[in-house]
Amino acid sequence: MGQTDAVAEQSGVVAVWLIPMHLSFPFQFTLQRFLQSQVKTWVLAYISGGALALHVFVSWFFVYKLRVGIVGAALTLDFSWWVTVLGLFVNVVCGGCADSWTGFSGQAFVGLWDFFKLSVASGVMVALENFYYRVLIIVSGYLHNTEVAVDALSICITIFGWQSMIPLGFLAAAGVRVANELGAGNAKGAKFATTISVLSSLMVGLLFWSIIIAFPENLAMIFTSSTSVIEMVNDLAVLLAFTILFNCIQPVLSGVAIGSGWQAKVAFINIGSYYLVGVPLGVLLGWSLHFGITGIWTGMISGTVIQTLILAIITLRCEWEKEAQKAQILITKRQLPDTNLISTSAQFTWPCHVSLSEGCSFAGKILQRQISKDYFLLTVDEENQVNLMNVRP
Repeated sequence: MGQTDAVAEQSGVVAVWLIPMHLSFPFQFTLQRFLQSQVKTWVLAYISGGALALHVFVSWFFVYKLRVGIVGAALTLDFSWWVTVLGLFVNVVCGGCADSWTGFSGQAFVGLWDFFKLSVASGVMVALENFYYRVLIIVSGYLHNTEVAVDALSICITIFGWQSMIPLGFLAAAGVRVANELGAGNAKGAKFATTISVLSSLMVGLLFWSIIIAFPENLAMIFTSSTSVIEMVNDLAVLLAFTILFNCIQPVLSGVAIGSGWQAKVAFINIGSYYLVGVPLGVLLGWSLHFGITGIWTGMISGTVIQTLILAIITLRCEWEKEAQKAQILITKRQLPDTNLISTSAQFTWPCHVSLSEGCSFAGKILQRQISKDYFLLTVDEENQVNLMNVRP
């Protein structure tokens, strides 16, 4: 798509040889989230650090000593990713998670359809975000001086990708912490985790923004000695700085959305912000108004700003107490059989108290029942008194 034959051919070769790496992702991310949910982040750090050190050595040996070229470089990536998967798997099944891993079980398939729907929504949400700025590489092929544009944008996207690992870490942490707090019924804890995650990621973003603004001419020298590429990266440095700044806030808010179960909502927000606002505005500025790659990138930043503002408004207006109640209902729904649910068609005035008849054995549990298209949180005390509260999802 707009690239030279040589670039397209080499890209196709790399894409084929990187298929094994992509096949490792389902195992990698599942194991990561399993350990993150138990706050075993140091295990992830040790294993990932070891895999990185091994990857550096293997890459040096294959690429510089054996001269295997681009295929060898792709194979080293495949190898390193699967080493990480193997290390995480061995840690989980060989005693590293003795309290949470009891072996393979058919219970893994319980609620699989609900999990699948949530995963699809989450996947769409993250994919729309990750694809967005990669569009810059595609459209660069249609600009003047294609090779320089591709090289310069590749350097900018690489720097952006490196720095994005930090906000993505906050995304994972925020998602796990918010989900854990809501599942425990701790609304204040979920709100506090959200605030700290956003502020921490923002401070990191301001640091990198300052570095790029202060030393724009030195960025490309890490990657190339080409004067034309260095000059173009220097011209794009301001855009890169603001892209990094805004993308330090947005991933954390996406993590909060994942932890709160808002994936489907955020997927639609991403479509509207990125592909109905950002891309058309970028095309208008880049081609119609002839601002080139600068105009395209500016338009796409506008999409990110809109998405960040919408997520911020949703998060600020979130009623965390109700979110915690919804989480409690979902947990209880998984834990209790339907025979334990109250069956009634009575109309209630909120809040109200109802006495259970003799023989009820579920005192002290939280139950859920749909009555007249509303959802109610029923808290039963040890004296069989029921408190009902309307909690619309």
